[in-house]
Amino acid sequence: MPPVGVTRRSCLTAGLAAASGVAGCGRPASKPKSTGESGATAPFTLADALQGDLRLPGERARDAARHPLETLTFFGLKPGMTVLELWPGVGWYTAILAPWLARNGGRLIAAGLETTGPQPAAAIRLMAAYRQRLAAHPEGFGKVQVTAFGPRSGPLGPPASADMVLTFRNIHNWMAQGFAEKAFHDIAAVLKPGGILGVVEHRAAAGSVQDPTAPTGYVTEAYVRTLADEAGLTLSAASEINANPRDTRDHPFGVWTLPPTRQSAPDGRSDNPLFDHRKFDEIGESDRMTLRFVKR
Repeated sequence: MPPVGVTRRSCLTAGLAAASGVAGCGRPASKPKSTGESGATAPFTLADALQGDLRLPGERARDAARHPLETLTFFGLKPGMTVLELWPGVGWYTAILAPWLARNGGRLIAAGLETTGPQPAAAIRLMAAYRQRLAAHPEGFGKVQVTAFGPRSGPLGPPASADMVLTFRNIHNWMAQGFAEKAFHDIAAVLKPGGILGVVEHRAAAGSVQDPTAPTGYVTEAYVRTLADEAGLTLSAASEINANPRDTRDHPFGVWTLPPTRQSAPDGRSDNPLFDHRKFDEIGESDRMTLRFVKR
């Protein structure tokens, strides 16, 4: 996701455009599978969720870059878990997590952008589109609880009530808004002892100096590990599932130059029709760290 306080126009516009068609897509969620003459229901797997009707065609197209099956498996997602997804955007991961948890005895809580206070209109529209998407298919998504998370928000939930918290490409946003430390302490507070924080984030070059506002969208692993450690979370494993060695990280508009945002002009300006996207499209999506932390 782009920083909401420093709005990346093209990414928010694309997300809202995708969500605007959700309510009218008209396809019901898949019915439970049955096996054999007994009619017993077969397990609903993550692979099934990836092929589910709740996902949009444009979302499936990103699977090759985002590796959702491998990523969620690495994080240790299990039936019966209470999972918090932070800042879910228009629901790329929600469309996988919500139906899988609903069919496997679990529960999803979506902690979205704050929509009170001095928030940009685009942020308010984004959360409205997310809620609309859930409401369009209540049986498929299940009972997703939606709450707020941001610089002024209260606790993410009762202390030690969540088995897993997930964040996908959001830490740079929290840094841009100046509440990264609060975010990690809020996460630690809601996790049960031994609970898991799963992180995917745009990765800066090892050894580079971290700007605390992350203006390029890239964050060093060392910085993320420090934030987590200071909040009481211990790194338990790291994976290269979402690595991209082609990413040089020196793009004119930061990480947003790359797909899927493909920014072509400075913030606040119209797209540049003469901008040559070819070499950035060849790079693909950003190089990303994938880290699993455990609450001490």
